[in-house]
Amino acid sequence: MKKDIGGRNCLYPLPTVLVGAQVNGRPNYITMAHVGIADPDSISLGMNKKHYTNIGIKENRSFSVNIPQESMVKVVDYCGIVSGKNEDKSALFKTFYGKLATAPMIEECPICMECELVTTVDFPNHDLFIGKVVATYIDEEAMTNGALDFSKIHPILFTMTDRSYYRVGERLAKGWTIGKEFKSPKDR
Repeated sequence: MKKDIGGRNCLYPLPTVLVGAQVNGRPNYITMAHVGIADPDSISLGMNKKHYTNIGIKENRSFSVNIPQESMVKVVDYCGIVSGKNEDKSALFKTFYGKLATAPMIEECPICMECELVTTVDFPNHDLFIGKVVATYIDEEAMTNGALDFSKIHPILFTMTDRSYYRVGERLAKGWTIGKEFKSPKDR
């Protein structure tokens, strides 16, 4: 039997990322898990309007999405605890820039995506930023035969239900393949 717990979003776990933006002339990073795929080439970020990083995204019309690995969990959590208004988080990482020159990225993260702001959707308490990925930078060690090898990334997952970080387990099945083994009730 199922229990109604109200209108709670349980679309977790989600990948934990560090969003980078140039704010008041320096790189700033914020920890987030409210990240989505707007279309195959675009990323959405749901960010509370109070966040310092929003200023830089709006001003420069760019941001980065950096995927940290498990070994970075302490500094990743720290970036979500302190605000760039009060603490210069630019010294926590080795920063680099790509094509846009205004979206700071983190060298220590195995995957960094540089995004150009396409649109902002204004919600009462949140900004929903949608950005087009203009370039993706991946550590060579995270690749196999020239392609991203997810098993080498070790990303951090987050759930809001218990406010905890998790790690990814092993591959369950190959997509667009395992379903071919399913037998429809009409075929049984």
